[in-house]
Amino acid sequence: MNENLGRRIAELRGKAGLTQQELAERLAVSRVTVSHLEAGLTIPGERTVALLASVFQLEPHELVAGTSYPAAKAERLPVVVARYTEVAHQLALLDNDLAWLEHVPARHSQAVIARWESVLADLAEVTHDERERRALREARERLRSLRASPHER
Repeated sequence: MNENLGRRIAELRGKAGLTQQELAERLAVSRVTVSHLEAGLTIPGERTVALLASVFQLEPHELVAGTSYPAAKAERLPVVVARYTEVAHQLALLDNDLAWLEHVPARHSQAVIARWESVLADLAEVTHDERERRALREARERLRSLRASPHER
């Protein structure tokens, strides 16, 4: 017997640490809609499945595989979706650069740190997701501490 897609969505949401309201905001739907999806009262359309897959960093077919999602709808799903947001991408690049900076003299790091401060400030202005805003604040704080104590590297 196939797993209920609503239960899978609820489980993935829980693993991601999202509330129904937070997931609703990411999908641009109401919290009640998320509740109905999770309870199995409604079947999500292809757009919603694609957005859900993106939030959970899956491909749409991975999300619905082995569930009660109708095969006719599954055939119309996109093959791939964006798994990472621009903020997540930039923070991963920042981590790479910070790891690289550990191996160079501090005097060379100031330009890199200044560039990242600018990139993160620009992202903070256009990011509306509170979790991503928090991650950006934390990254900016890491950069401030590096700028303040370059002799520690």
